[in-house]
Amino acid sequence: MNDTAQRRIRVLLAKPGLDGHDQGAKVVARAMMDAGFEVIYTGLRQTPEQVSRIALDEDVDVIALSSMAGSHLPFCRKLKPLLEANGLDDKLWMIGGNLPAQDHDALRELGFKGIFPTGSKLDAIADYIRENAA
Repeated sequence: MNDTAQRRIRVLLAKPGLDGHDQGAKVVARAMMDAGFEVIYTGLRQTPEQVSRIALDEDVDVIALSSMAGSHLPFCRKLKPLLEANGLDDKLWMIGGNLPAQDHDALRELGFKGIFPTGSKLDAIADYIRENAA
């Protein structure tokens, strides 16, 4: 059995930057816990450096951002090299929230494969994690 099969999938759910809207993130965190994942929720106003450090320290399988403030592209551009420098580029990177369709390709190019705009089904997010977490 591999390590992930022996323990619950660990999901880091981070609120980037100055985004002060966390109700949706809390709903997603609760749903992911109910789906059987171990969830580490960072709370509000995290820097790219904090997200990268927490992901490394907590040995997570999934690095997920919840962004409602519209600063997702600059944040992800700063976060990507930090995750790579910490050897976290083999983890599943996801983002959800207020994500205009025209930004999805840029997010994918940055390595955020799971993109879940506002209104995404919680079951779809959980299924995606189960299917794609290493």
